[in-house]
Amino acid sequence: MLGNIKKFIKQYPFFWRLQQRRYDRICEQHSRMSYAEIEAHIGRRYEAMFGRKLNWDNPQTYNEKIHVSKLYMPSPLKTRLADKYLVREWIREKIGGEYLIPLLGVYDSFDEIDFDSLPDRFVIKCNHDSGSYTFCRDKSKLNKKLLKQRYDTFMRRNYAWMNFEMHYRDIKPKIIIEKYIDTDINEYKFYCFDGKPHYCFVTFGKRDVDLSISFYDMDWKLQPFTRPDHKTHSQSAPRPAFYDKMRDIATVLCEGFGHVRVDLYLADEEIYNGEMTFATANGFGKISPDEYDYRLGGLWPFDNTIRRKILAQSSHP
Repeated sequence: MLGNIKKFIKQYPFFWRLQQRRYDRICEQHSRMSYAEIEAHIGRRYEAMFGRKLNWDNPQTYNEKIHVSKLYMPSPLKTRLADKYLVREWIREKIGGEYLIPLLGVYDSFDEIDFDSLPDRFVIKCNHDSGSYTFCRDKSKLNKKLLKQRYDTFMRRNYAWMNFEMHYRDIKPKIIIEKYIDTDINEYKFYCFDGKPHYCFVTFGKRDVDLSISFYDMDWKLQPFTRPDHKTHSQSAPRPAFYDKMRDIATVLCEGFGHVRVDLYLADEEIYNGEMTFATANGFGKISPDEYDYRLGGLWPFDNTIRRKILAQSSHP
């Protein structure tokens, strides 16, 4: 019931005007915080969710390492790959343009979009954040006034100051429109550590209807852990015909990274790159059983002296 009410409210521009003010306020507050204040802020939420304090000095779990990494270990390459527009050229260089979802347009503002030139179906998203997707299945039914309010709101926010994922800080906001893939799509998210894929997080079903997930190892063996914030697809699914090829692509794309999640889509017999993700669930993706949070963390080679060096030089990001 509550979800339906929220969905209804989001259909009105006033909701997005309020959201814009909220985003502005949060980003302003967060951007003034010191490292100590940020650690305390993240730590309170972490303890409430996981029932233990976040070990900033000696992170052990996967989620602990995400928090330290996102705050203290941004880099120009991470920024480039987190940018959903700039990453396309990097993907083209690494594995080829055939693995990119066709691009229909890229814009610096919503007002630049020429909807008359677009097909009836397409996908809109921003390059500098997470979750700003619009799946247009019938252009004639678009509420452009509402859509403008939404994307004007999205374009104002600096995602680094929303959740302290600092590799987003220097991304120049753009709106991207891509081809709508008109078929069922499964997502294969390869958890890669020390330059190698180790596990694959697989989604089944439609993103906005009945999504379920499972983890598999690189030999397609169903794993005994899951994400409790998702519905679990408990039965072992048939091994995809293109699984080995996707695993090989993930191996190429994760080379040189202590950790990255390589997201791929499989649509019929076509493989597409989705994203390169450096902070899964912003470090709040609980893993069950809890021991696997530690196991995944153990796969991630981690030099925490970087944090100490940064804190010795500066008190603010």
